[in-house]
Amino acid sequence: MAKVVNVAVGVVLYGDKVLLARRKPDQHQGGKWEFPGGKIETDETTCSALIRELKEECAIEATQLKPLIVIEHDYGDKKVCLDTYLVTEFSGEAKGLEGQEIIWANVNQLVDYDFPKANVAILDALNQYLS
Repeated sequence: MAKVVNVAVGVVLYGDKVLLARRKPDQHQGGKWEFPGGKIETDETTCSALIRELKEECAIEATQLKPLIVIEHDYGDKKVCLDTYLVTEFSGEAKGLEGQEIIWANVNQLVDYDFPKANVAILDALNQYLS
């Protein structure tokens, strides 16, 4: 039975834009766009993991977090639990510190991006939050 990977995910909002990162080609679901975040370590809360990951990967300090949705998804070769938070306030200027491409995408154009299947529910929850 596949182990579940617990991931803290940040939907970072800035006006009508949202921060996206492109997975590297050699990663699981490589080349697809995602909301930034990363694995939750055993001694961390979701919020502390998300704050750490956003700082390590995107050079931003999340200061206002709000739960959005928790998603469990089975890709067949890997199971993930995405504990997703809205990040409505942060400091710093976002950049890809691990060599990943990052962009600020217009929230109305997210349907144009290729996301991993697990992210579909996040997109739905974000649309509900924004409407």
